[in-house]
This record gives sequence, C-alpha cells and structure tokens, in this order.
Amino acid sequence: MTNYMRTNAWNDGGTFNNADLLWYAKGVGKMMGRSLNDPASWWFFAAIHGELVNPDTAEYQAAPAFIRWGSINNPPSVPTTPLPVQATQDKFWNQCQHGSWYFLPWHRGYLLALEAQLRADIVSLGGPNTWALPYWDYFGGSQPAEALMPPAFGATTLLDGTPNPLYVAMRYGPDNNGNIYIPTEAWEGTHNQDLNWQQFGDVTDTCLQNDIYTGSDTATPLPGFGGPESGFSHGGSAHGNIEQNPHDLVHVYVGGYINSTDFGLMADPDTAALDPIFYLHHCNIDRMWAVWNGAGNTNPTDLNWLNGPTPQFVMPMPNNEPWVYTPGDVQNLSSLDYTYQDVTAPLKPAVSLLAHRLFALGAISAADVVKSLPSKVTQRKPAELFGANAGPVQVSNTGGTPIEVTLHPDVQKRVVGSFQQASISTPPDQLYLKLENVRGTQDATVLRVYIDLPVHADRDTLRAHYAGSVGLFGLRSASVKNGAHGGAGLTFVLDISRFVDKLHVKNKLSSGRIKVNLVRSNELPQSTDIEVGRVSIYRQPY
Repeated sequence: MTNYMRTNAWNDGGTFNNADLLWYAKGVGKMMGRSLNDPASWWFFAAIHGELVNPDTAEYQAAPAFIRWGSINNPPSVPTTPLPVQATQDKFWNQCQHGSWYFLPWHRGYLLALEAQLRADIVSLGGPNTWALPYWDYFGGSQPAEALMPPAFGATTLLDGTPNPLYVAMRYGPDNNGNIYIPTEAWEGTHNQDLNWQQFGDVTDTCLQNDIYTGSDTATPLPGFGGPESGFSHGGSAHGNIEQNPHDLVHVYVGGYINSTDFGLMADPDTAALDPIFYLHHCNIDRMWAVWNGAGNTNPTDLNWLNGPTPQFVMPMPNNEPWVYTPGDVQNLSSLDYTYQDVTAPLKPAVSLLAHRLFALGAISAADVVKSLPSKVTQRKPAELFGANAGPVQVSNTGGTPIEVTLHPDVQKRVVGSFQQASISTPPDQLYLKLENVRGTQDATVLRVYIDLPVHADRDTLRAHYAGSVGLFGLRSASVKNGAHGGAGLTFVLDISRFVDKLHVKNKLSSGRIKVNLVRSNELPQSTDIEVGRVSIYRQPY
C-alpha cells in the first residue's frame, strides 16, 4: 500500500488554504534555521545540487561576485559559513546530473531525500506523518490558471503573519517584472494579445510523445526522452528531451533577471535549489517521468544505467545514515511508497510525426497507412554531418542576420534521395540542428531558433519558421575554463526534419545552404555575451 500522495500545488487555489503548501512552508522554515554545515539544513541540500559558497573552488573564483551566495538578496538570508569539512563536501555537494541519462533518477533520489527531511521536521512541528511534496503542473488548469506560480510562493507572510519561507526576492519571471508564469502553448492561446507574445508557447510536454528513453525513432528525436548515455555528469552533453523542454525552460523563465547583476535564483544551477519553487518544478518533472512510464514506455535495461555511475549517488537522510542508491533502485514508483494525484497521460496526436512527413514529401498513400503502425525502430544508423557554418557567432538581441549553414554536396544527395524514396519501409532521414559550444555569462535567457526565416517576417511567418527554443540553464557554469566542463559550454539539439522537408519540396536545398536565425527571448544587459561555437546540421538515416 502506498503511504504518500504527492498532490497538485494548485489544490485549494494554490494558497495556504492548501495544507500541503502550508506545511511545506513550515518545514522549509525549520530547515532554514539550521547551519550551512548541517546535512539537515536547507542550505546543505541546495549545495547538493550546486553551490557558489566555497571560495576555494574554481567555480567560485570564476563566478562574478554578484552570483555568489554571499551576494544573494534577502529573503532568504543565505549563510556562507561554516562550511562542512572537505570530505563531506566532496561526498555530497555539486552532484546534480545534467546532460545525462542519469538526470531523471538522480533528481528522483534528491527529491526523496529532501522530502524525508521535510516530513521529519513537519511531524516534529505537529504536522501529518503522511505529508508529501506537492507538484506544480504548469500545463494544468483552465485558461490555463496553473501556468501561474501558486500564490503561496508570492505571499510575503504566512496566515499567522510570520515571514513566509517560500517567498524569494530574486525571482523575476519571463518578463523580468516579478510576474511568475510559464509560457506554455495553452497559456499563449489565452494571452496572445500580450506585447511579449514572442515569448509564449515555448514550454511544452511534447516529450511525453517519445517512446524511447535513449536514442531515436520516428516518434523520438535524439538524444531520447531521458538523455544520452553518459557517465557521472554534473553538466555535460546534449540534454534529453524532457530535460531540454520543459525542464530547462521552466528554470530560466521562473528565474529571469533585472539587470546584469540581479538575476533569478532559479536560472542558475548553482543557486536554483535555494528557491523553494525548485522542488515543486522537479516534482512535476518526476511526475512526467511516471506518466511516461505509465503509458507503457520503458527505462533502460543497460546495467550501466541500472547500476549507476562512479561515484555513486548518495544523499543525507534524517537518521544521519547516508543513502546510496542506483537508478535501478528508484525507477519504479511502486517500490518507492509514493504516487501522484494525477498521472494521466495527455492524448497523443491522431496522426504520427512520420505520417505528417510522408504526406509533406508526397507519399500520401504511405502516410495514410503509417497512422496505425508502431513508431519504434530498433536499429538506427549513426548521425552524419550534413553541414555547418563558418565559425563562432555572437547571438544578437534581434537575430536579424541569418547564420548560413553550408551543406556538404555528397551528403545532400543522400538526404534528397531519402526524401524521394520515402515510404513506410524506408522512412526519410531525420535532420537535427546542433548548437555546439554555446558559451556566455548569463543563464537567464532563452534562444529561439528559426529556419529559413524571411526578412521583416510578421507574426504568422515567424510562427511558421519557428523550430523551437532552448533555455540556457547552466551556461555560466559550463563556460568556466577551469570548471567541470573545461569551458566547453552547452550543446543543444533540435529536430528540424519538417523544415528541411519543406525546403526540399520548394527546391530550396539546391542552393546548398540553410539559413538559421537565433534570437534572444528578450534584451540582455550590456556586456552580456552569448557565443555559439558552431551551428551544424546532421542527418540520421534509418
């Protein structure tokens, strides 16, 4: 029998009338009352995800002064001493898994450990011994109300007038004005008259249509729902589909910034877990993984995933006994004593992505047949470089100058041949845009990607050429030359197959170039640079 139910934070209007939120605030308050070096403190748990408090680390030394924990505006009042002994830091701190197929299981264990500590504190305060973390389902509600941050997080006081531990000063939202909401597709549908319309509709749950955890098929673009094969990765390669969208985008949009020295805590991995909304966001990501599994999709069976990496995952627990766990230990909710209020999977499109492509490429009869066929393809050929631009580019605020990706003639022939022969038995190549070695100093922004965008495009034209968005969550850290990434930056992958299909049908591939526009979601502060090392396109044949 499951003992713990994680419920929707928007129950009872998302206010402190929701007892789960009220007890969450009280538990957070008790954890915040402990010292930085106490494994049961809020600050220690935040540092497990990432920290900028130890001045002896390369990360701290390279970070601008304004982003270090000692510069964070109150509330919360973040301590910077006493530090745990180095052995404790090495064991527990800076452990979050990103750009890795361990992203989902590591964060599930992280939530379980924090939830256990909060529950122990809540019980000590007279609260229920069945309390569990709520989740923020920003895709839910009518209009859709739940895209807004639950009001309890914006209140400065609790019901009794005491300070609200869930309130954070450095939290600015998509418009950088303190209005916190997630620009989902449903939100855009009811707020499309807003002057900032270009920011809307970026955040989706499309990843739930994937059917492979790692890899690709006709329903799942690279690198897969859960991420690419990896070792222990505190950052790393391209993010999995659920990590890239919605995870990264929600972090960046909730955080936001005001100016070059005032950013939202959620926008940077080394400050994000200081914000109590972090855990409700990750609770929803964990719920989405459960939804995906509940729809019949399976996790990796590879022992390298099941047994986890070296070093092993470890979390502090209320009994002062470290909990060492593997992905295999946490992959099924049924063995973890908790469930979610709602694990209903959203309806899949009536027509598959492959059917859309076959229809667009002229294989109409094949498109009709493929609608009823399974999407899974067990063996894929390696991806091949199709083309690349000439070198590093600076991303402007306007994105007015297109980046020209020059195509390799021999590879172009193979791509065109796959389009001409497209059928059920020989699906057309999938095409991926890759933004490589993205570097910069400001995590709190989003890059929007357009393919073959005409000059002076109106709103409808922009939408027609919009390929997707990437949130630069972790950009600053990944750009530190002496850091964990060696300054390599971030890498993003977007499936642009449907756009290359259109270029082929319009005979535009014959030019040997594909135009790409990268646009910042909003104006960034002066002296803030974003550089993309290379813009490339890959083909993946079947």
